[in-house]
Amino acid sequence: MLLTCCPSRTCWPARRGDSAAFERLVASYRGELYAHCSRMLGSVQDAEDALQRLPGTQRAVLILREVLGFSAAEVARILDTTPASVNSALQRARKTVDRRVPATSQQAELDALGADGQRELVDAFVAAWERADVAAILGLLAEDARFTMPPLPAWFRGREDVGRFFTERVFATAWRLVPLRANGQLAFACYSRERDGDRFRLGAVNVLGLRGGQIVEIAGFLDPGLHRHLGLPPDLPESYRRLER
Repeated sequence: MLLTCCPSRTCWPARRGDSAAFERLVASYRGELYAHCSRMLGSVQDAEDALQRLPGTQRAVLILREVLGFSAAEVARILDTTPASVNSALQRARKTVDRRVPATSQQAELDALGADGQRELVDAFVAAWERADVAAILGLLAEDARFTMPPLPAWFRGREDVGRFFTERVFATAWRLVPLRANGQLAFACYSRERDGDRFRLGAVNVLGLRGGQIVEIAGFLDPGLHRHLGLPPDLPESYRRLER
């Protein structure tokens, strides 16, 4: 069981309000909650957002009640609170998640584009990124598009801020992109060139969120553990090398 079998020296700091101790207790279930939210919301970036927006207690209650199936009374004993407080926290967590449910699913957005439209968008995105063509990339984005880098707290909203980030940070190095799918969405394995030499190393997996044929979000996942889980090679495959710009 989750917290009930933990030694008291581990549980009690969390119960006394030690947020770091609390996070250590629930960290092993983050993946399950992430998958649960991803199924509810339909996209990986929204799931990561559901996680970041929930306060610790609400996140714990959502894990214990929705993911692991504990009763309100059991959760109350685990968290040293009352069933009424548990039910209230669960209600608030559900409302937060519900607000993040998009009006149109990403699958519907892809279906509306069709195979040809998806291919054109992928080709245009790869070409613009590899040329470091900020104007071309911004032309593919919705006005309110955002760039996030979970699990980092940094994010950029709107074409102006996103464009500045591309200009000042992202394109300080050369990139090669390998198109793929992640969670059913358009995505890219992004390889950056090392400063000393022509070797390209995997730096991020970028997942696109779409709305009306435009890119409304770029979620750049930086965690090497996720990269390994997707089976991506750490170095750019030779078949994807292109002429230097």
